[in-house]
This record gives sequence, structure tokens and C-alpha cells, in this order.
Amino acid sequence: MAQAATNTDMDLRRAARHRADHKVIAESKIHGDQTIHIVNMSAHGFMIDNNPGFERGERVELRLPVIGRIEALVIWTVENRAGFQFERVVRLPDFLALLEHVSPRLR
Repeated sequence: MAQAATNTDMDLRRAARHRADHKVIAESKIHGDQTIHIVNMSAHGFMIDNNPGFERGERVELRLPVIGRIEALVIWTVENRAGFQFERVVRLPDFLALLEHVSPRLR
């Protein structure tokens, strides 16, 4: 009998997304240091619009305002876009403070 999963990828995809306009350096063992442009963000991850060649399953490390260094895993890629999932939980107060730095409407 099938059992309902918790915290599935689909559940994470339903998380509220917030527009972003933030450039940051992503460190990758495969691609080295790459400047990426984050265009939307949730408490679970983010999307970029200038994928320099990251592929599904690849890990990157970046430094974001407020939360500092954090690792993320590439979950999907489509054309020049890519979606990443954070490797650790971002606490709500920290996430809200981060949005103040990366959201174009809040600056």
C-alpha cells in the first residue's frame, strides 16, 4: 500500500516564492567560482536565470546576506534556468531579513 510522503520535492515546490534580484558567487568543485543571478527565493531554495552549466545533483556553496555561507543542491535545470534546494533549514526570522537584501521591491 502506498504511503504519503512528507517534505517531498513537490511539497517544497509549493513553498511561497519571493521575487529576487541578487548576484552572488557560487563555488562549485566542477565549475569553480561562478557569478549567478538569483531571481526568486523561498525558505527552501532559489532559482537562477543565468545557469553557467550546473547540472542536476551538483552542489554549490554561496554566501548570502544575513545567513552567511550555505550549501545548495541543483534540483532541476531548464534552458538557462536552474533551481536549487538549500542543504539546511533557514530560520524564518533570518529568511525574512534576507528578503530585505535580495527582494527588488523591498529595497
